[in-house]
Amino acid sequence: MKRTFVAVLAVLMAFGWATCGSAASKKYSQGADDARVVIGNSAATSGPYAPVGVPFLAGIEAYVAMVNAEGGIEGRKIVFNHITDDEFDPAKGKAALANLVEDEKVFAIVGHFGTPVVAATVEDLKEYGIPAVYFATGIGQLYADNAKTNAEGYNIFPVQPIYITEGRIMVAYAAGRFNAKKIGIIYTNDDAGVNLYHGATTQIQETGGLEAVAAQVTAGTADVSAAVTTMKNAGVDFVIVASIQGTMPTIVKELAAQSVNKDCITTYVNEALAMSEAVVNDIRGKFDLYTLGWVEYADRAALDLYVKWAPERYAMNIYAQTGWIAGHFFCEGLRRLEGKDITWENYMAALENGGPIRNPFGGVIDYANGKRRGTQEMHLSKAVPVSEQWPSGWELVFPLASVDSLLGLKQ
Repeated sequence: MKRTFVAVLAVLMAFGWATCGSAASKKYSQGADDARVVIGNSAATSGPYAPVGVPFLAGIEAYVAMVNAEGGIEGRKIVFNHITDDEFDPAKGKAALANLVEDEKVFAIVGHFGTPVVAATVEDLKEYGIPAVYFATGIGQLYADNAKTNAEGYNIFPVQPIYITEGRIMVAYAAGRFNAKKIGIIYTNDDAGVNLYHGATTQIQETGGLEAVAAQVTAGTADVSAAVTTMKNAGVDFVIVASIQGTMPTIVKELAAQSVNKDCITTYVNEALAMSEAVVNDIRGKFDLYTLGWVEYADRAALDLYVKWAPERYAMNIYAQTGWIAGHFFCEGLRRLEGKDITWENYMAALENGGPIRNPFGGVIDYANGKRRGTQEMHLSKAVPVSEQWPSGWELVFPLASVDSLLGLKQ
């Protein structure tokens, strides 16, 4: 069904027909016309993931409301079509995507939500060829270098950190900031751990002069002693804890118990109060635990703009802020089409060739030359005891930096 749909659309576009009744002087892909551009997604708005999905959607809606209040983009209003609660269920998410593309005929998917749904539908997105901007997950399936075709991920535009990219940045911090030469990697056997490991080992090989010592553990296990002993016996001088949430504290506590007193770094997913509190007393005076992060508020004007338009209850909600970021990235691509036909091909070329796009709450992302790596600049924070100054349990110690800039610190 998808192949037939795409083939028919290609024929229509070849003849320059508008799919939404546009004027003859302008060509449009589906979901766009002289008056509007329709975007859509599905997300979990009930169940255990509703506290993430609901504010995330509110953030997208807030950005769209701001753009429309300013007259839209080249006079076209943005219509955000959130059609269903997919309940974080892959089958429901797959059905929702088919509905959005084939029945609702949206121009783009914006803010594709959640690891299980994205994993189940990313190949569908590639087959449709529809522009897909921002994914609320960091799975490795989104990562691509030198993508030239949709089958390779050309139409995929991730923004959030992808674990493979994050693994690369971890190595750059280890080598560039901590002068590490022999880097230990303890990674879990799930998507997050395996992809962090893949990114880290790839960067170690590309950088040269570095050595990797790796050990895999089962996600959720209570016994990581053998992996930690491997690090101890190898004499590593830095440790990457490639594990999300529950397993991370287990690894860090065992490192402390076996006196592997080497600084560690872990994923941005662990930059939470509960994660800091779980380990900070065990490691105090022995070594430091660092985490990466990708959202910051250095641009006060950008934060004030968000607060002005976001629902008051979400003024400092990180999930709503990431929805705002999703809306921003989609609209930046559309702004770059000034005076041009509003087609999928032109839109994707604008994101690809129009230069890096700045995250209103972070660094820049460059999609040039088929780079689909998600966030390419991340900052560094250290786990600290909770205080009035650091209520989150994390202290920012180094600003946003890229792999190249960090490795440039080595002389």
